[in-house]
Amino acid sequence: MTSHISATAFDPWHAINDHQQQSGLDSQFGATATFIGSMRDFNDNTDVSQMVLEHYPEMTSRYLDKLELEARERWPLLDCLIIHRVGEINPADPIVLIACWSAHRRAALDACSWLIEELKHRAPFWKKETRQDGERWLEHNTDGS
Repeated sequence: MTSHISATAFDPWHAINDHQQQSGLDSQFGATATFIGSMRDFNDNTDVSQMVLEHYPEMTSRYLDKLELEARERWPLLDCLIIHRVGEINPADPIVLIACWSAHRRAALDACSWLIEELKHRAPFWKKETRQDGERWLEHNTDGS
């Protein structure tokens, strides 16, 4: 399983390159689908200067591993990488990275799309925004349509 929770900033392109080189995939894959989610500086038409993501480490790790396993069962993936930030996050910081490697593009694209939707709507993270009018905990995620 290749899912990580990171309390520090990460460079998604560096992480993809490192993982690909260390995984031993060589030339087996014909497609790599990626998703990188970054923090916006607004939400609900209000400026946001910072966000804090909290979680229960064991619960979150188990959830990410379960998602990766399910994606590997649903699609013929050669490899998968999930990195999710926690802690204090600033606008433009990467929050989540998903990369899926497969022999063919459709499996990689479909798995990557499914993984981000599952993470966005079901992952056990709690978000607190810092706004001009103070801090507030979010009760739901924004629609990603």
